[in-house]
Amino acid sequence: MPGSTSDRELMTDDEDEAYFDEPTRAPRAFDSSLLRQPASVLPALKPIIFAPHDSVTDAVRSMQAEHRGCVLVTRDGTPAGPLAGIFTERDVLFRIVDRGRNPATLPLGEVMTRDPDRLRVDQPLAALLQMMSVGGFRHIPIVDGEDRPLFVVAMKDVVQVLVESFPREILTFRGGAKAQTERDGA
Repeated sequence: MPGSTSDRELMTDDEDEAYFDEPTRAPRAFDSSLLRQPASVLPALKPIIFAPHDSVTDAVRSMQAEHRGCVLVTRDGTPAGPLAGIFTERDVLFRIVDRGRNPATLPLGEVMTRDPDRLRVDQPLAALLQMMSVGGFRHIPIVDGEDRPLFVVAMKDVVQVLVESFPREILTFRGGAKAQTERDGA
């Protein structure tokens, strides 16, 4: 209507700013039921699997091609075999490069972590987090009841689940570090 003033036009500057603020509410608590969920709720990619006699070079090339931080080693080099070891980026640094070894002639069985800690697919996320925290692991193999590898959980997978569970709280946080646009390593 001409000459009439809307409610919106009558707001003061302080009220105008408050109009755009989010309603105040109690902080959201971490939902502990997430910790009781099985490992199978995490994002899963088929593991890259090798045999102990396969070369480190082949394993590293596969890790690079698939953008993965580890490969799993089974006794027979197939997904149907029981888990025998894990070979990670850290193994490349500390067991090969740091010791001046030649990866082209080196079999995985000599530098992999034998009989690694693992989690059965039906165990809860709390067990996975405990294993990663206490052991300092960035990758945990997930196996079935017969110790056959199903997938690997990486720390980034756990972070992804947390971000998806609390997107507003994490993605709109206004303190802390600036976003990094380029990665300078792992």
